[in-house]
Amino acid sequence: MNKLIMLAVAAAFAMQGGLVLAAGTPDTGPGCGLGKLVFQNHLNSKTKGAQVVMATLNGIGGQTFAISTGTSGCTDDGRIWAEQKTTMFAELNSDALAQEMAQGHGEHLASIATLLGVPPQHHAAFFGMAQSQYTSLAQAGNLSAGAMVKALNDGIAADSALAKGALN
Repeated sequence: MNKLIMLAVAAAFAMQGGLVLAAGTPDTGPGCGLGKLVFQNHLNSKTKGAQVVMATLNGIGGQTFAISTGTSGCTDDGRIWAEQKTTMFAELNSDALAQEMAQGHGEHLASIATLLGVPPQHHAAFFGMAQSQYTSLAQAGNLSAGAMVKALNDGIAADSALAKGALN
């Protein structure tokens, strides 16, 4: 019985602390997604009923996709993607990327060029640079995803045409 009372008291304090924390943050509703878009200009969007409908629409309207792609009002202002998208791609596709770097062409290599901000008209030059960077990495025995991305970034920076054309 004492454990139950202590648990109830702890839950009450936790809820009170949560309310205090919530009071310090703005009410942004049930998140981003289809529901948020549909109700963004609705006069009563802060009511419980509207928020339940928004949350439901968010759930059935592909919210995970919207969060992942930054659509439907979902955004982190690009902070995570701008810093990590290339490394994440390289880690997920490291074997194929290493093979295509060695060959000097391929879909994964074209994708990472795009992620690095290299416009399509400079992809051929990027592929040649990537192939020479692969040789250096292979000789050094470091074909990790991080090393590949660093080598590609360094190669872009060292090549005036690529550096001028790159968006990043």
